[in-house]
Amino acid sequence: MSRIAAILRRGFGVVREHVGTDHLGNKYYLIPEQKTWTGRIVRAKRIVEAANAKEYEYMEGSIPMEWDAWIRGRRKEPPSIEELLKNESNREQIKTKAKEVEEKDRALLAKEYKEGLVATPARTVAKGHAAANSFDKQEFNEEPTSTANTFQPGSWMPTSKKD
Repeated sequence: MSRIAAILRRGFGVVREHVGTDHLGNKYYLIPEQKTWTGRIVRAKRIVEAANAKEYEYMEGSIPMEWDAWIRGRRKEPPSIEELLKNESNREQIKTKAKEVEEKDRALLAKEYKEGLVATPARTVAKGHAAANSFDKQEFNEEPTSTANTFQPGSWMPTSKKD
């Protein structure tokens, strides 16, 4: 049977075996290891046929991580539907727990600020930054400044000599 399949593959091109489809509609295929007509062995390949075939419309997360691991060869067997559903529910639980922890942390921090246990974070006022009070205001400097072709004398005045 494998000899007949090999002859058909050579005659009609590459035969790909449908392995599975994810919940987004992407189809996953395995092209088994083959011998060319010259006798060279072509190793097996794993490919995905995206549900959204336009490359510019691809969005991160369009391929589930379990299928991505299979495509990249990090796992031998394709993921089962049960495994995908279990992992998805685990991810949702982690998201809800993280949200709860973040809300508790905010409430605790607000309580500590209110009771005075923690100092309120001070805003950094950086000189020359848009958030600074002195931004875009002319300040006189005692030292002259020079940048490339421009020179601005400082506001230094000589002191009187007292002996």
